[in-house]
Amino acid sequence: MESSLLQSSLPCRRFGRTGLAMPVLSLGGMRFQQSWTDLQAEAITRESQQQLEETVKQAVGCGLHHVETARHYGSSERQLGWALASVSDPLRLLQSKVPPREDPKVFEAELALSFERLECERLDLFAIHGLNLPEHLEHTMRPGGCLEVVRRWQADGRIGHVGFSSHGPTELIVQAIETDVFDYVNLHWYFIRQDNDPALDAALSHDLGVFIISPTDKGGHLHSPSAQLLELCAPLHPIVFNDLFCLQDPRVHTISVGAAKPSDLDRHLEAVGLLQRAVELLPPIQQRLADAQLVALGDDWLATWQQGLPHWHETPGQINIQTLLWLHNLVEAWGMEGYAKARYGLLGNGSHWFPGANAEALDGDVSEASLREALVNSPWCDQIPSLLRGLHKRLGGLPGQRLTSA
Repeated sequence: MESSLLQSSLPCRRFGRTGLAMPVLSLGGMRFQQSWTDLQAEAITRESQQQLEETVKQAVGCGLHHVETARHYGSSERQLGWALASVSDPLRLLQSKVPPREDPKVFEAELALSFERLECERLDLFAIHGLNLPEHLEHTMRPGGCLEVVRRWQADGRIGHVGFSSHGPTELIVQAIETDVFDYVNLHWYFIRQDNDPALDAALSHDLGVFIISPTDKGGHLHSPSAQLLELCAPLHPIVFNDLFCLQDPRVHTISVGAAKPSDLDRHLEAVGLLQRAVELLPPIQQRLADAQLVALGDDWLATWQQGLPHWHETPGQINIQTLLWLHNLVEAWGMEGYAKARYGLLGNGSHWFPGANAEALDGDVSEASLREALVNSPWCDQIPSLLRGLHKRLGGLPGQRLTSA
């Protein structure tokens, strides 16, 4: 499908208390840069910059007026700054993100560098990037902390609305929302991962804008879906199905499209074109997905697998059993082995962005006896150790590494 044949504008939703008219699709800047290193200007190739500019131009023409990036997305800010100068858009909403720092002077220096790289005078939206741990919220909220820096920049007219992004636990996201100092939140929520539902409810209660992060990549590597997932989601592509699932929820205002090239927009635009039919299209697909889970995993497992699981902090070797069993479910029910391998490799190698460890230490530094002791409250205590061994054999290999360690 050619993007040029699709609608040239998108429906908008009120972005919470910001009052902004937010297009339901946002252009995410995490994938279209040349490098995950913040390259010097002379290192940017003409080919890379041209493709980025073509992507931005196509996005603007299709109505993706919100574009967001981050200080630690490598060369993204610099390249996007150049592109924005050459692709006009009077409706543009520009967003970037900077991680919280213990030293607010370091935070402010990174904020200033974002403005320099983007060659902008103002950010319509600015987010504290990665409130993943309690100390990140403390660095932000304490007297003299990062939020006070942001408020000064707001008072100077350089920042519009302030939000935060998070890969952290739901309870921390809800805590941040309930401070009532933020205008919007970037978070993970999509079909395969709905545990942030309470955060969506909290955002609605506090009238925050809701931006769904990475629904295609973190939402299951839907750009390269398994044959089984393709079959289960037919007649829709899994990207279209997942976009519809997210956007049919009135608590969601926009979802990120991490486009590396213009054609990456196509399936997301297809989903928006089908949004009015979501109530008709989604239920049969959701039922097939649920039936496949039931056949592969059984009713008893599906009803009780999360019961009595220790937090990864409390597990020998900090094995993240909750996440590992979730990956097991995705592989067994829907054949999502490629996605599961990627996530498995990040456990223990992705710092606070992907906390806890995979099962590599089992039968080494972690004995089965100690693991069983931690699993004493789980109805599947006897089965989980062997299940984790099988998962490691299937998914283990070279460790993954998050693309930014900020």
